[in-house]
Amino acid sequence: MKNLFFCYLATIAFACEAKGNKSKADMEIQTMGTENQKSVKATFAGGCFWCTEALFLEIKGVEKVVPGYTGGKVVNPTYEEVCEGTTGHAEAIEITYNPELISYEDLLEVFFGTHDPTTLNRQGADVGTQYRSEIFYHSEAQKKAAENFIDLLNTQNFYGKKVVTKISPAVRFYVAEEYHKNYYNRNKNQGYCMAVIAPKLDKLKKNYQSKLKN
Repeated sequence: MKNLFFCYLATIAFACEAKGNKSKADMEIQTMGTENQKSVKATFAGGCFWCTEALFLEIKGVEKVVPGYTGGKVVNPTYEEVCEGTTGHAEAIEITYNPELISYEDLLEVFFGTHDPTTLNRQGADVGTQYRSEIFYHSEAQKKAAENFIDLLNTQNFYGKKVVTKISPAVRFYVAEEYHKNYYNRNKNQGYCMAVIAPKLDKLKKNYQSKLKN
């Protein structure tokens, strides 16, 4: 992916945030019950959660990333059930972040820059509704920020086709089984990790150096 892509996304993120000196999405700080009372949640689905977890763990200001399932109709779904594509859940990550270190718009920039938001129910070889692109907002400000970001991408026809990312209210998030947590860092030599996740991380580190943890 060309560096121009990431420069363009950075411009969009700046434009979204410039509408109010501080991001409205981050002014609506929610108490998360953590030691840092200024932590905020963000929930994204962008394909396999092994990938998205590994990417966002590298972003500064991100305190925690939890893989799981959301947006479906079955209570306490298992990984096997979600993989069948019949529960309605998406593989997703629930991010806890400090808005004083990273903005919600910055997270959106990383989200749209590290997956394909134009393929319906698919990311590469991963096919099914469980791999859909979807943003689950925790406040009206987050909803508006996501809508603005997508509107700008579509207005500029940046991808050459329409962004199909859904924007939905956050609903119950089911934490994935223990073996999914921190999957990439515990399984770097596994085939999928080497072939799919490692190249994504290389691109992230190349194009988002200013947003990475030290």
